Amino acid sequence: MGKRRSRAQSQLLNSLTKKQKKHLRDFGEEHPFYDRFGGAWPRPALPSESSDTSNSESEAESEPEQVSGYHKLLATLKNVSEEEKEDEEEEEEEEDSVVDDTEMNDEDEDSDVSVEEEKAAESTEMQENVALSADPEGKDGEGPPGTSQESPEEFTDAKHESLFSLETNFLEEESGNDSSLKASQDPFLQHVNKELKEKDIQAFATNPKTTHQLKWPVLGHLVFSSKFQKLETFKPPKDIDFESLHLQKPLGSTWTKTNSQFLSGSQKSSSPFTPLQKELFLVMNSYQDLFYPERTALKNGEEIRHVYCLHVINHVLKANAQVLGNNSKRRSQKRGVGDDDDFRDQGLTRPKVLIVVPFREAALRVVQLFISLLEGDSKKKIIVSNKKRFQGEYGSDPGERPPNLKRPEDYEAVFAGNIDDHFRIGVAILQRSIRLYAPFYSSDILIASPLGLRTIIGGEGEKKRDFDFLSSIELLIIDQADIYLMQNWEHVLHLMNHMNLLPLDSHGVDFSRVRMWSLNNWSKYYRQTLLFGALQDAQINSVFSKYCTNFQGQVAVKNVPMTGSISHVLVQLPHVFQRMEVDSFASVIDARFNFFVNKILPQYRDAVMSHTLIYVPSYFDFVRLRNFFKKEELNFTHICEYTQKSGVSRARHFFLQGEKQFLLLTERFHFYKRYTIKGIRNLIFYELPTYPHFYSEVCNMLRATDRGEEATWTCTVLYSKYDAQRLAAVVGVERAAQMLQSKKNVHLFITGEN
Repeated sequence: MGKRRSRAQSQLLNSLTKKQKKHLRDFGEEHPFYDRFGGAWPRPALPSESSDTSNSESEAESEPEQVSGYHKLLATLKNVSEEEKEDEEEEEEEEDSVVDDTEMNDEDEDSDVSVEEEKAAESTEMQENVALSADPEGKDGEGPPGTSQESPEEFTDAKHESLFSLETNFLEEESGNDSSLKASQDPFLQHVNKELKEKDIQAFATNPKTTHQLKWPVLGHLVFSSKFQKLETFKPPKDIDFESLHLQKPLGSTWTKTNSQFLSGSQKSSSPFTPLQKELFLVMNSYQDLFYPERTALKNGEEIRHVYCLHVINHVLKANAQVLGNNSKRRSQKRGVGDDDDFRDQGLTRPKVLIVVPFREAALRVVQLFISLLEGDSKKKIIVSNKKRFQGEYGSDPGERPPNLKRPEDYEAVFAGNIDDHFRIGVAILQRSIRLYAPFYSSDILIASPLGLRTIIGGEGEKKRDFDFLSSIELLIIDQADIYLMQNWEHVLHLMNHMNLLPLDSHGVDFSRVRMWSLNNWSKYYRQTLLFGALQDAQINSVFSKYCTNFQGQVAVKNVPMTGSISHVLVQLPHVFQRMEVDSFASVIDARFNFFVNKILPQYRDAVMSHTLIYVPSYFDFVRLRNFFKKEELNFTHICEYTQKSGVSRARHFFLQGEKQFLLLTERFHFYKRYTIKGIRNLIFYELPTYPHFYSEVCNMLRATDRGEEATWTCTVLYSKYDAQRLAAVVGVERAAQMLQSKKNVHLFITGEN
């Protein structure tokens, strides 16, 4: 029996790729993108979840304790070689396949619930252990923060410290002290040399926010805002003088070649920017905060990545040139002559730029752009240390993806390449050389995922934690912010709460070179934040308004959707939108649950209303509904991001055959899998989807089983006055305004009519 069990475990492990095995070893579960374990990054467990599932827990107490499947895999992981790799099973076949009758009869729905809860709790514990294992360079100085000891494969370059040190290098004479660096019109110098006064900081806390609205040709409706006395607004000129942008050498020559893929023949001669890039860079180069909520992976994602990488390299080159130039001046200057305040040119720690991206593939593309911007078409190649290792760890193997995986285009664009979301890497740039895997306190640029930063920042009470490297960040870029809503938004909030705090250790800084506003702990008023996402969301808006305090002001793009995603619904379907009356934002969650239980659910309890799919965006709402359905002993099944592959197949089969009347489905599962759920006749949106196009996608699933039942199809949507943004994205802004102001609480739309 033991040999058979070990053989089965070995077969399971051998079917995993190396990256999947690394995830399993580090976190105790697979990445949610993969099917085999269906895991996801842990979320906080609800108190109600543990209390409402007491029945299943009491049943478990009477039985011998079962060891979970992935724990068995963990126990054998170290003893099994990783030489053999097999391709993943084809997902389309997995979706349409049905689990054997014996498996479906043997396993009960309640066991799925306990497995999910056990995985959520145990993976949370595993993540905390990973956070504790990260050994940042603190007072003991044993290792840099870029070298968490969670995995022996993580690496930090220690060889090139002196080569990339700002303290021991000087500005090369051949490159000269660029004239743009001295120019008083240089926006970089204007920004960092601006000296705020105490009264300005006090006024920021008391002044109301002043706003001004403008319409730009490409960006559309812009809202300029500031809490400081002076609010500067401007309109983009028709033609840009390239010299007026004050780009540091060699960016003036390399940018045109790097950006050529986005330029047509006529544009290449007239302007090196696309119309969108031109307007975005004008805002970036003014050092104002920017929120752009129309960045999509399919349309303009790479276009935007190119322009913010240009801004990052331009900023770093200017900052380092200023330090190296002052090094040369101090070396040639006689001791005791001159004022040390003339050489205040840096922060309390070296990292100046933090780029937050969701996946390793995005980090790979950012670094490739850095190399291209510094190298251009020159015959002399720049020095890139550890490049081969970087490409091996951040690149992807095309063989890891099923060859016939058919998913929407936006899904393919988001999940292209290496989709590991736990990473961090330091990058040092010195003139025409790049050092990858630089220790954090020797880096100019940090590229990381929210999870990668969370495991090193740590939490209250943890012994080994470090966030001093965030103290002097001058440029923060959060790209693809909407994806973090699907990963774990708490990591983003945790990061923002630790930005620009005074460091706990000096880290060898020369205080005579530190800018006064950095010593005064005013760095957050000088930090520029660039926030890019695919949608207007209340949580993203909150981060921009709460944590962006740049004295230059904020610029937010706020265009309203005129049509809405309901226009992309192809099936003939009546959409009933029911408005809930809510007293306050804090009571929305309870009000929605009570409205659903008392008003909506009784209409669907009859057996005639079978094949009802309930789409639930929030995992916490899903747990609450699941526990209520169990308590009421309703005939239902469920699929969430924690459900194992066998449980997903079983639930889909039961729902398709009508053996289960209700199917609870989480939005996060749909985001990672995009399965087509067959057999839907009645559709309930417990809350409007986070992504507007998910609404039309789910509605169009009714076409998957065409049995001549179109006349009986229904769709019900719950919303409140606090869902105005999501409602406008689904039905259009004009209809949304009418629905929110109307005295009627029920509104009907019919789609698919000829």
